[in-house]
Amino acid sequence: MAQTIALVDDDRNILTSVTIALEAEGFRVRTYTDGAEALRGMIAQPVDLAVLDIKMPRMDGMELLQRLRKTSAVPVIFLTSKDDEVDEVLGLRMGADDYIKKPFSQRLLIERIRALLRRGELAREGDAAGAAQAVARGDLVLDPGRHACTWKGQPVDLTVTEFLILKSLALRPGHVKNRDQLIDAAYGEHIYVDDRTIDSHIKRLRKKFRDVDPEFGHIETLYGVGYRYREDQ
Repeated sequence: MAQTIALVDDDRNILTSVTIALEAEGFRVRTYTDGAEALRGMIAQPVDLAVLDIKMPRMDGMELLQRLRKTSAVPVIFLTSKDDEVDEVLGLRMGADDYIKKPFSQRLLIERIRALLRRGELAREGDAAGAAQAVARGDLVLDPGRHACTWKGQPVDLTVTEFLILKSLALRPGHVKNRDQLIDAAYGEHIYVDDRTIDSHIKRLRKKFRDVDPEFGHIETLYGVGYRYREDQ
């Protein structure tokens, strides 16, 4: 069954050209020219992935993402201005899974979409060797088969990227993972993302857990090295 992509941009030329490219790859596409219209549409008819421009009239991509994240963990890719690093980092901290700078290659966008959708499938299905078994580390429980995470019995809503990063750390508590290893775990070996992308996801993860438990401190930073999941004493 064809997967559905929401494409949200106020540039109709981008909407038209990217829609043609995505449909040629077998995707169904719903297009929106502003965030408010997109929010209504995606709530009424959920999609498999959303591509959001940041700068739009009525409701920009940041506000749209913030509202989406209240009810949905749908994978999100941001389209950002060429030099606007602030938007990139803020977007990732708010829960975007990836970003691409304008002007962008349609082939690159399609590759990122496929990689993100595939990561979601793997996180839900696991593999034949039993990777879908729940991971329990003290108060933390991760269930890849249901894409579910709990801390002290309380649910923690994670995006696909956040889930895969946390799973990579929790599978080997006490062992340090550098940023490249976490990028491979979350994005795959053939996708390049900036180091600060991982840092932003880690900050987002910590915030979500501290919203549930203000004392949470199990994701540790080793400056200049990477991150680790703290072993329970």
